[in-house]
Amino acid sequence: MIGTSRAPGTRDAHRAPVSLHGDLAEVGIDPDDLPDGLVIADENGRVICFNAAAARITAVPAVEALGRPLERALPLEDLEGRRWWQLTDPYGGLAIRVRQPERNLLLPGGREVLVSARYLRMSPTGPVRRVVVTLRDTEARRRTERSHAELIATVAHELRSPLTSVKGFTATLLAKWERFTDDQKRLMLETVDADANRVTRLIAELLDISRIDSGRLEVRRQPVDIGVAVGRHIQAYVAAGQPADRFLLRREHPLPALWADPDKIDQVLSNLLENAVRHGEGTVTIDVTPSASPREGEDAGTSVTVSDEGPGIPEESMNRVFTRFWRGSKRGGTGLGLYIVKGIVEAHGGTITVGRARGGGAEFRFTLPVSAPAYLQ
Repeated sequence: MIGTSRAPGTRDAHRAPVSLHGDLAEVGIDPDDLPDGLVIADENGRVICFNAAAARITAVPAVEALGRPLERALPLEDLEGRRWWQLTDPYGGLAIRVRQPERNLLLPGGREVLVSARYLRMSPTGPVRRVVVTLRDTEARRRTERSHAELIATVAHELRSPLTSVKGFTATLLAKWERFTDDQKRLMLETVDADANRVTRLIAELLDISRIDSGRLEVRRQPVDIGVAVGRHIQAYVAAGQPADRFLLRREHPLPALWADPDKIDQVLSNLLENAVRHGEGTVTIDVTPSASPREGEDAGTSVTVSDEGPGIPEESMNRVFTRFWRGSKRGGTGLGLYIVKGIVEAHGGTITVGRARGGGAEFRFTLPVSAPAYLQ
């Protein structure tokens, strides 16, 4: 067994409670297969197990750690520079202690790790026979913390502009109402209304991200005619000033009856069409076609493909498109829309992909299972 050593002595019924390493071997688990670092010291404080994850996290080869005193094989300090094993004194401290809760500690060189410890005794107040230490790298936690910090910074930045505008226009109107013409008042109020809508959208995005991350995004299924939904979004863009010939909607018939959350499907379509209009060029083509269901046990599904004729997405960026804060260009946006799109599609049991369109631009394709209720099947 690489990087490990069995505890001395035989395993009888009396020793079973403290023979953790032997228990792992008995059920066919090699400590080197564990995802976290595992360090075990015997009753004399010498290391008898130092698995591969512990060697990776500490950068100490197992052969150098085995047999050494625990405080030398694993020289930990707290964030104030105090030596951890001297502070906790696992072998000479309180006889009723059984554990040390997980906390951040430092390895030599200042590398931070998450450490927890368990003290195994023959009897409730007897001497410590084993000290079991688990180690975890903090990088995953740091990535999560950085992601949360970036989210807060991004949203704060995006909120500042519309709120500043709202505050400025309302203060001006309140202070100088009589000086403005009706047209000027209408223009300022329309701007305030647009900025308030922008704030509302940002808050809705935050709530969606929270629900997606926690797995609490609810889907309220109803019959959805997705071809009609796409046509409605195209009409809105044309009414807002986009030329009608910029959009091409192609629908195959017959389409299977689709049961989905209409509000969330509108959100998906809105994000994908806005992405194509804002970042793409030329004709925006939307294909609605029947397809195989992405969910096992169902035959039918519906696919929607949105493509444009712009420069497309660089190959090296393809795997980051659906991550938080990814932006295809510097034309604004929070970089959260496609992350939310992916979460909504997957909450429906569907899949979404990105690639290069025939015309050279970006192509987004999502597929949803029909998800008809059981009483209709």
